[in-house]
Amino acid sequence: PRVELAWAMKAHQHAQVYFNLISSVDPKFLKLTKVDDQIYSEFRKSFRDLRIDVLDPEDLKSESAKEKWRPFCLRFEGVVEDFNYGTLLRLDCSEGYTEENTIFGE
Repeated sequence: PRVELAWAMKAHQHAQVYFNLISSVDPKFLKLTKVDDQIYSEFRKSFRDLRIDVLDPEDLKSESAKEKWRPFCLRFEGVVEDFNYGTLLRLDCSEGYTEENTIFGE
């Protein structure tokens, strides 16, 4: 529980920074890491049909989903600094970070 709380706190800090960035810069010009294109390409190969504008928590939290997410994340070990940390996600990308619209993905 303490580790998960620490992850959640760090994820919240990252979410605030990234939300400020994506709210102030046209996302087509925004690069968060030098491997953004690689991450997105690998993501789309692994999750072709995953709807990203409105997320279904089952696509992130179910056991079958976790079996797909783990290998995806492990591809970035040594490439992305915090590759295996949890993150806060907005369920509906058209809305902000609120309790009802936020899920902790690990």
